[in-house]
Amino acid sequence: MSAPPHVLFISPQPFFEWRGSPIRVKFNLLALVTAGYQVDLLTFPVGADEPIEGVTLYRVWNPFKLKTVPIGPSLRKVYFDVFLLIKAFRLCRKNKYLVIHGVEEGGLIAVLLARYFKTASIFEKHSDPSSYRAGWAKNLFLRLYARVEHFSSRLADAVIGTGPGLVEQVKMMGVKTRTFHIPDIPSSQQEPKVDAAESLRGRFTTLSQQTVVTYVGSFAVYQGIDLLFAAIPIVARQCPDVKFVIIGGAPQEIEDRRQALAAMQVSDSVTFVGRVEPETLPTYLAASDILLSLRKSGLNTPLKVLDYMKAGRAILATDVPAHRLILDENIACLVDSNAAVFASRLLDLVRDENMRRTLGTAARAMYTRQFTFEHHCDRLAACYDYVLAQRRDDRGENNDK
Repeated sequence: MSAPPHVLFISPQPFFEWRGSPIRVKFNLLALVTAGYQVDLLTFPVGADEPIEGVTLYRVWNPFKLKTVPIGPSLRKVYFDVFLLIKAFRLCRKNKYLVIHGVEEGGLIAVLLARYFKTASIFEKHSDPSSYRAGWAKNLFLRLYARVEHFSSRLADAVIGTGPGLVEQVKMMGVKTRTFHIPDIPSSQQEPKVDAAESLRGRFTTLSQQTVVTYVGSFAVYQGIDLLFAAIPIVARQCPDVKFVIIGGAPQEIEDRRQALAAMQVSDSVTFVGRVEPETLPTYLAASDILLSLRKSGLNTPLKVLDYMKAGRAILATDVPAHRLILDENIACLVDSNAAVFASRLLDLVRDENMRRTLGTAARAMYTRQFTFEHHCDRLAACYDYVLAQRRDDRGENNDK
């Protein structure tokens, strides 16, 4: 019996961590295994081990025992990327890979090694570099990275974009490489248990008529966290029965925000949960009535919005392009990024249970139609089928000559 086709997957992020790219990588790995591939995952020496049957995990050297890698461009990432290139080269010498699949700057490693070892390559683009802009040094670095993206896109056999805005960015480069739009899916495929959700809700409320409003995400500025904490006092003073649940944030960030709320005498309206595991998140969302996304910028829909849609709860989001990619007025309330306006619309939702139910049902239906794990498997398999068919055609042309 022949061995399954072998893929090298290069992911220049921590694995596993509960944030966008690592979660996306996990689903890619599961989809490839489902499609019958054997996968070697090459990644940073940071993050929790996440055993996946059919996947062999390789981590690069970490001589200085670094424990964290920040989101976005950094010298720390460049440092580990050098070791990724060295380790990937050694793996390619040892193994015969059918495809080398690289995420972000891992795409450059993928296309270079694929050319050298005469195999297929896929470049997967997860982010818009412009969303990280801050300061001349980082802007210079990002201009260099834009050239890396262009080079990777031109040499790859296929490019994957996680959002239509990213796909459009690749097309604007003028490259001939075919680009596939493979959107994200919710971070957890688990369905919550009703009893567990009701028990959890009891932690946040003391009265049945109280409304639970939940935010999930980091405390980064681009997440709109300042808008959220500007709106909380407005809502709390007008409607004390609203209980906010904040999932995410580092301990010191949480403590700073807790003190600020206490100074405004509204701290009793907010419960800080901290970070929770992806498999636990659906229960928290099921225990909620309204789910918030306050993103300020970016070309990709926040991953949490897909979790919100799956939960079937009413979504209140800022009216920005990143949300408009999949949300409209039929499945969410979209409002301006203004604290008073946001608070007012939130209070409207609190008072209108029928609207919440209608929006939640429509959002769940959209998830079922487009954003399940089965959809992700089909889309990724189609990309791989195209790449391998192209390689077979190329070999056939060469043989004819």
